[in-house]
Amino acid sequence: MYTYDIEQLLKNGSAVKLKPQGYSMYPLFLPGRDEAVIEHCVPSELHRGDVILYRRVQGILVLHRICRITRDGFYLVGDNQTEVEGPLSPEQIHGKLTGVVRNGKSFSVSHPIYRMLSSIWLFLRPVRPFFWSVTAFFRRFFQKH
Repeated sequence: MYTYDIEQLLKNGSAVKLKPQGYSMYPLFLPGRDEAVIEHCVPSELHRGDVILYRRVQGILVLHRICRITRDGFYLVGDNQTEVEGPLSPEQIHGKLTGVVRNGKSFSVSHPIYRMLSSIWLFLRPVRPFFWSVTAFFRRFFQKH
């Protein structure tokens, strides 16, 4: 088992592939299926909707989407969450998602279809619980019939 200093690799210009754990970025990432391609970024060049790799004050590395940027810092949310986290300082940011590998096939997050879908999903953040309850209802309904 090898250990790597991810932040140093990114700072040195290397792209890093990570296998995200947990479901905070579902449906973009499913643990065990998907890999995130992360590259170094300049925080001043980040935009709403970008997915970034950052280190929480508690020490854990997290991959979440920027939902807004203010003078106070960056505010983030997971695609499977409604709770906004922040403000985050630029020093906590270590990289930006540039691609996804799913079932061995890669796609760029700069693809127009991906950008459109992720923008819509970010816009719908306040009503995500409604979508989850509707989809859960239909899953239960079709499992019974």
